Amino acid sequence: MNSKIISFIEDNRDAIFDQWITGMDEIGEKKELKAISEKVYLSTSREYINLLLNNISNDNEDLSEKLTEFAEKIVRFGWPLIYVTEGLTLFGKIVFEQMVEGQNDSDKVALMYDFDQWLRPVHNEIVKTYTGTWEHTVSMQKIALQELAAPLIPVFENISVMPLVGTIDTERARQIMENLLQGVVKHRAEVVLIDITGVPVVDTMVAHHIIQASEAVRLVGATCLLVGIRPEIAQTIVNLGINLDQVITKNSLAKGIETALELTNRKIVNAGDQE
Repeated sequence: MNSKIISFIEDNRDAIFDQWITGMDEIGEKKELKAISEKVYLSTSREYINLLLNNISNDNEDLSEKLTEFAEKIVRFGWPLIYVTEGLTLFGKIVFEQMVEGQNDSDKVALMYDFDQWLRPVHNEIVKTYTGTWEHTVSMQKIALQELAAPLIPVFENISVMPLVGTIDTERARQIMENLLQGVVKHRAEVVLIDITGVPVVDTMVAHHIIQASEAVRLVGATCLLVGIRPEIAQTIVNLGINLDQVITKNSLAKGIETALELTNRKIVNAGDQE
């Protein structure tokens, strides 16, 4: 890297940072970052600028490691990629414009070449690191959401509940079936309650998936109850001509729990009724 650029950056670190913060505010990037405090914004911005300033030694291996740590932090904050790419562009513009003042065209061209040789690899590394970190984060979140989308929760010995909330599409139905069967075996459930209280619409497709799930549970040696059937859902099922004769249905989870206990030779009694 050009020794003049190194010297200029070293001699003007604070001024470059102050001008960069002002410039980022002017182009409106900070408007997307209002969820964090001023203190966090300034400290994170200073960390980013210091990454660039300290890269004047061109230690790409060290830069990659530090960029990974920084990318993980700003991804957690939810900051957009444009924050770091525009920040790098602005940083280069500030340094370049100050350095070319009073220089002839030949020197400007030479300086521009040196800047390009330095900033282009840094830009590519930033984009690569940020997108890789973001993709990993999204992938982990997707896995977590899939696990939470259809949890099977043991509530009593041999009795488990799967509460469903939201719409059910083909992909989610597959996840429900998979979690249901794995959960029945894992928890040694004899009775499974599928609670559809939080499902807004039960159409032919949803009912078909529920019937399939019930049949699959029966094949692994357990009984399936469908609970949380609201009056409007019951009316829809009747109007669509959906046959749920093979599925035990209850209008509430409480009623379903009582039935599940009876199926496992237990019942709920008042404490005063016990001798």
